[in-house]
Amino acid sequence: MQHNKTKKLKALLSSKNLSFLMEAHNGISAKIVEETGFEGIWGSGLCISASMGVRDNNEATWTQVLEIVEFMSDCTTIPILLDGDTGYGDFNTVRRLVRKLEQRNIAGVCIEDKLFPKKNSFIDGNKQELADIDEFCGKIKAAKDSQRDADFCVVARVEAFIAGWGLKEAIKRADAYYRAGADAILIHSKHSRPNEIIDFMNEWKDTCPVVIVPTKYYSTPTKIYEEIGISTVIWANHLLRGAISVMQEMSSKIFMERSIISIEDKVATVAEVFRLQGADELKDAEVQYLPQRGEGVKAIVLAASRGDELGILTEDYPKAMVPISGKPLLYRLTETLNEIGIKNITVVRGYRKEMISSPNLNYIDNDIYSDTKEVYSLFLARNIICSNTLITYGDILCKRYIPSILLDEEGDICIAVDSDWQERKKSKKYTDFVTCDRPYQKEYFEQRVILKQMGNKLNTDQINGEWIGLLKVTERGSKIICDVLESLSNQSDFKNLHMSDLFNELIKRGNEITVLYIRGHWLDVDDLQDLTKATAF
Repeated sequence: MQHNKTKKLKALLSSKNLSFLMEAHNGISAKIVEETGFEGIWGSGLCISASMGVRDNNEATWTQVLEIVEFMSDCTTIPILLDGDTGYGDFNTVRRLVRKLEQRNIAGVCIEDKLFPKKNSFIDGNKQELADIDEFCGKIKAAKDSQRDADFCVVARVEAFIAGWGLKEAIKRADAYYRAGADAILIHSKHSRPNEIIDFMNEWKDTCPVVIVPTKYYSTPTKIYEEIGISTVIWANHLLRGAISVMQEMSSKIFMERSIISIEDKVATVAEVFRLQGADELKDAEVQYLPQRGEGVKAIVLAASRGDELGILTEDYPKAMVPISGKPLLYRLTETLNEIGIKNITVVRGYRKEMISSPNLNYIDNDIYSDTKEVYSLFLARNIICSNTLITYGDILCKRYIPSILLDEEGDICIAVDSDWQERKKSKKYTDFVTCDRPYQKEYFEQRVILKQMGNKLNTDQINGEWIGLLKVTERGSKIICDVLESLSNQSDFKNLHMSDLFNELIKRGNEITVLYIRGHWLDVDDLQDLTKATAF
């Protein structure tokens, strides 16, 4: 990787075509620079120090700078040219700097001919003290002698114009630095017009590549740089400056309005932050390297109903296939199961069953879905319930930690219960409220919580939570569930039984059902209001 990056930077500097480096000051800005299309990154000393909240006067140590550019290098594939200030000391520091940069896959370093500690070129320019030419040539030689990669680039930055010493001194210094081994010369100017740069190029011609930083003479047409033979242009501080402007505006607006609603559509989504951080790669790695809790576990998804309360949205496909931000609800649920290692998933489908047809799922059809409830759908899948099994409604979304820890819970039959049930009680929706042998407590995980009853019409003083539509059964629990389903199937009202009826029958027969309390982080989709919440979820 290092060899590839150094070759790329050397090619950019030596190309006859004008190239551009964009400033970056941390990992995420470096990744943005690469994704934008730039072929190289300028590791700006000003911006790195500013991002740390310190002045561009070597207040940040070179090892602190090194740590930041290492993150920048790790998350990008394009070369980085580090703004190495004066080399952070004498020739010996420069030697160590080059070796450490190579170890971190940094493609090159630019050092300037001022005294350590440096002062930013645009602050008291005429008072800038320049290094002795021979001393600075020694730094360049030390840098070149220390590199192990022949393509590592050392750029010598000439500050003669900044200090007001004129063209003759600029040429003299550039020539000495080139003869000392510099791969390119960065000629700097603080004027608003490029006259000094043009004069330099008329004298310098094509002795070696020349790099410029047009921060002050920004209005100059890029074509002029091409005409006078500039190798590379550095946009040196614009991402940081842009970020500062936006942060000031956003911070002020949020402070004044005491709300984020007016700016939410003007900022990057949290999902975009995750993407830039490489969150998907980590998920793939977890599957590859971590033991998956769901390995060997089956899942049954009850998704036979239409979802009448969603109206026209379910005319052409069942509720489980209603899109949430472009992806069907069912597929989001099964992705969550896949993420914890559950691959063997059976869906009990009914209404518009042909619309549920993923090749990665197994299917059982409930063709009398309109005349039956959930227990009947589960009965149809009873042959699947023969080992560790997760059973879930097909219209829920949840954070993956919920089914994951449910699988770890003790008990042959265990259900997930949300202790924040009060809002649901205010709605008129059918809800599986539960009474347990003890209410939710922060310390409840040290105790075994047992389900006492479940129902839609429990009194408020009886309610400890709401079953979210997710349960786990072990191999022993599977046999218990299947035996009770077979027994209930002989009842005349069997087709109209809810899951609460099944749980109450299990309890009546002396079976223990344990409870995992949660607090939020899940959602079921019953109506349009729920659909709106699901999109945000």
